[in-house]
Amino acid sequence: MSIKDIEQQIIEEFAIFTDWMDKYEYLIELGKSVPLIPENAKLETNLIKGCQSRVWLDAEYDSGKLFFKADSDAIITKGIISLLIRIYSGRSPEEILAADINFIKEIGLQDNLSPTRANGLLSMIKQIKAYAMAYASKNN
Repeated sequence: MSIKDIEQQIIEEFAIFTDWMDKYEYLIELGKSVPLIPENAKLETNLIKGCQSRVWLDAEYDSGKLFFKADSDAIITKGIISLLIRIYSGRSPEEILAADINFIKEIGLQDNLSPTRANGLLSMIKQIKAYAMAYASKNN
């Protein structure tokens, strides 16, 4: 399934909900299924800078693809990172770098986050792209 296909799935899932309280509850549920980073990987180097809450993100490179694991001390943030992992995990570094995601705007997430959470969301995406750039340059 392509990144665009997964984005469309997410947009359709969120379209079911009519108000943001229901969407937040759904984000909380999604956060429960995030591939968790092991406790011993909750290092300062895996901590995403610019997030209001503590968010750890780690990447593994296997067979030309990146696989992400994460955790956060905030339940809504866990849900947000789970969406990003769903989009980006299992992709090549080149796919990740070329991806121009728009589901965040389409589902209204950007408009319904506090400025600090919105900044954290951008920081998560930047970190995912930084991992992709590092592995892409390592392989060239």
